[in-house]
Amino acid sequence: MKIEAQRMAGVDVQNRREKDDFYPTPIFATQSLLDREKFIGNIWECACGTGKMSEVIKENGYEVMSSDLIDRGYGESNIDFLKSEKKVDNIITNPPFKLSQDFVLHSLKLVKNKLAVFNKLNFLEGIRRKEKIFNQNKLKNVYVFSRRVSFLKEGQTKSAGGIIAFAWFVFDVNYNGKPTIDWI
Repeated sequence: MKIEAQRMAGVDVQNRREKDDFYPTPIFATQSLLDREKFIGNIWECACGTGKMSEVIKENGYEVMSSDLIDRGYGESNIDFLKSEKKVDNIITNPPFKLSQDFVLHSLKLVKNKLAVFNKLNFLEGIRRKEKIFNQNKLKNVYVFSRRVSFLKEGQTKSAGGIIAFAWFVFDVNYNGKPTIDWI
């Protein structure tokens, strides 16, 4: 029972985390963001993986630049986003969860408009994140998924569902205020 509870909580009891924290964003999750937020200018997907998110963004009529540190056969590879100085209009990404804070802080230095980050809802927690990120008052919208998001591995077509809550965190560098929370 304990092992099953850990597995449902997202703990891999056999320590088989995806290499490099690679969990591709489901198509519906990206579309849900684009149904709620409009972006002006180009968009950089800086942790593009196999391109699922980039393709949805393109299908919605946006100009997308796609890159990743790891070569997964899509976009420009061997690009260390955290060392980049490339200024862009917007960034939409699902960064490696263990590097989320670093990605957000760096992104806010590079974007001219908006940053949208797909992350665990508990990203809202943490004294360091409060001080370094949220006290900047640039977080404009948080879109919480009412239904739990499942991540399918390559070749997997069905999931029992996840139990971790996820959300889109939308920052606007031209905004100064408190965030609005809404549900998807």
